Amino acid sequence: MKAKFRCFIGLGSNLDNPISQVSNALSELAALDHCTLITASSLYASAPVGPQDQPDFINAVAEIETDLPPEALLDQLQGLEQKHRRIRERHWGPRTLDLDILLYDQQIINTERLKVPHPYMHERSFVLYPLAEIDPNLTTPKGLPLSALLTACPMGSLIKI
Repeated sequence: MKAKFRCFIGLGSNLDNPISQVSNALSELAALDHCTLITASSLYASAPVGPQDQPDFINAVAEIETDLPPEALLDQLQGLEQKHRRIRERHWGPRTLDLDILLYDQQIINTERLKVPHPYMHERSFVLYPLAEIDPNLTTPKGLPLSALLTACPMGSLIKI
């Protein structure tokens, strides 16, 4: 029997009906081979990070269980992004769907393709608050309690919808 890993996936969209994009992606996560959707946060609206000349984002966080190795999971997630016709025109630019591996069990991963924990999650309210909705007692692989990360990252413009 393969080991199962608890993972958290960040979802975001600001193009082509973002609420529908994120909702559909949650259903598609549940249908991925070797993955089980455990739970998902509410949807949240947030201002864009980076270039401000784009629409606000809809975000959520999903908890999944998988037996896929980290980069195989990344491949599956990038496949879903492509299914949603994601185009990477500019860094932190608009997108139909963005799927990020935030946490992969308690592993620290630093490869050319993948960095986990997600390198910016500690400064992004649209990640931390949905994550806290799912597991308020979570501790990162580096031993930081989620509550401490929340204290250092105000909600700002984030709105639960």
